[in-house]
Amino acid sequence: MIRLENVYYEYTSIENNNYMALKGINLTINKGEFVVILGHNGSGKSTLAKVMNALLLPTSGNVYVNNMDTKDEEKVWKIRETAGMVFQNPDNQLVATIVEEDVAFGPENLGVDPAEIRRRVDESLSIVEMSKYVKHAPHLLSGGQKQRIAIAGVLAMNPECIILDEPTAMLDPIGRKEVMNTVRKLNREEHKTIVHITHYMEEAVEADRIVVMEQGSIIMDGSPREIFSQVDVMKKIGLDVPQVTELAYELRREGIDVPDDILTIEELVMAL
Repeated sequence: MIRLENVYYEYTSIENNNYMALKGINLTINKGEFVVILGHNGSGKSTLAKVMNALLLPTSGNVYVNNMDTKDEEKVWKIRETAGMVFQNPDNQLVATIVEEDVAFGPENLGVDPAEIRRRVDESLSIVEMSKYVKHAPHLLSGGQKQRIAIAGVLAMNPECIILDEPTAMLDPIGRKEVMNTVRKLNREEHKTIVHITHYMEEAVEADRIVVMEQGSIIMDGSPREIFSQVDVMKKIGLDVPQVTELAYELRREGIDVPDDILTIEELVMAL
């Protein structure tokens, strides 16, 4: 679905204090995969998301979305149809005063037939479980509901891949749960490829794969069990692990024989 080959990205400024945000990234994301990208602020996560969507073009190297080169200007619209983007702040993505008009905005701009737009709007709102809010004003909704409307707006463009750049960062725990339930549903039931950037470790547990970034480079890439079992490495780079994984780690240090790859409370209960 997405392939990055030796990708570098440099931010340039008038003062000439240039900053290399991505340094030789090689990454392949397969169709139907659920990939979480972890890293500190400034590690290059958001820049990586934007080069995957052709919002930024690499300074050097190549990015392919469904075998389309992001540097090919004629393919930009097709790339953005294929890989939809959901940002951190839902208020920045809502453009209309009524929910259904907001969701219809993308397909209308693609020139989709009105009857097909109606079908897509209804289907997208149904998938994110917001059908009953079709006539509501988006600004009156909760943060989690707004973000689900933003996801529906991307879904209405019928993408194969959805890139989410910290979509739960501004939400309370209930809103976070709503959005993550939606993301899981999109991956498992709608078979969408998901690239999810987050700094909540609990959200990363359910991914197929975790990619850890540090200072513009990929330093770890593996399953949640492989990544989170390396508690010392994660702590060394200043990242957390899920609370229950850390508890198991501390119990092991005290001499209690529990596995080193525990990810859920249920697993720890069974082990104990």
